[in-house]
Amino acid sequence: MAERKPIESWLTDMDGVLIHEGIPIPGADAFIKALRESGKPFLVLTNNSIYTPRDLHARLSRMGLDVPVENIWTSALATAKFLDDQRPGGTAYVIGEAGLTTALHDIGYVLTDHEPDYVVLGETRTYSFEALTKAIRLINAGARFICTNPDETGPSPEGPLPATGSVAALITKATGKEPYFAGKPNPLMMRTGLNAIGAHSETSAMIGDRMDTDVLAGLEAGMQTFLVLTGLTQPADVDKFPYRPSRTVDSIADLLDRV
Repeated sequence: MAERKPIESWLTDMDGVLIHEGIPIPGADAFIKALRESGKPFLVLTNNSIYTPRDLHARLSRMGLDVPVENIWTSALATAKFLDDQRPGGTAYVIGEAGLTTALHDIGYVLTDHEPDYVVLGETRTYSFEALTKAIRLINAGARFICTNPDETGPSPEGPLPATGSVAALITKATGKEPYFAGKPNPLMMRTGLNAIGAHSETSAMIGDRMDTDVLAGLEAGMQTFLVLTGLTQPADVDKFPYRPSRTVDSIADLLDRV
């Protein structure tokens, strides 16, 4: 295997890597502190599109993790960047929360249910039958179907919750139309994130807790990948996949010496 270049920038997932069910994972604060002191470009990524970067900055701060707003990259931002590149100044019918609607407003999109260019599905805790019915009818009428991320479930203190991917499957079943997913494991999210911090994939690394999103997206974007075992993927799961991370560690604390 060819020797990789030194890591000059870092991308890390949030849930399962830095925090778990609202509680910081030991070593996460030290890792973020080391990154900031190193001056190396970095991003904290999340497929969750509910919150804006400012919201997430405040939430992480309350947990003792000081991540600047400009160092947070969400699937909502990746979706907005994709739509801005594809059809600037377009229109969309949106199912989602402030993280998604704010990102689309910021690129100049008009949110409407009248002949929109796109139906954009994101994360929300209050999916309504009425909104899903409207989305299905708009897609059947010609709107293009975009989804922030393919995650089928999300974490909560009470256990797994249905997430965007599950709801997207319902809409696909009703329309026969598959969505375009902008978030992980689409390497587009990683590429746009790297561009946002002026980083290059050959000298960047991705840290994640999921083989099927974090590691896959990092791999396909050409980065080194580190799997931590503090989230979804467990050691027995790794060999089930046809690809492997560059390295598997117990937690983010084990990567402090790499910063």
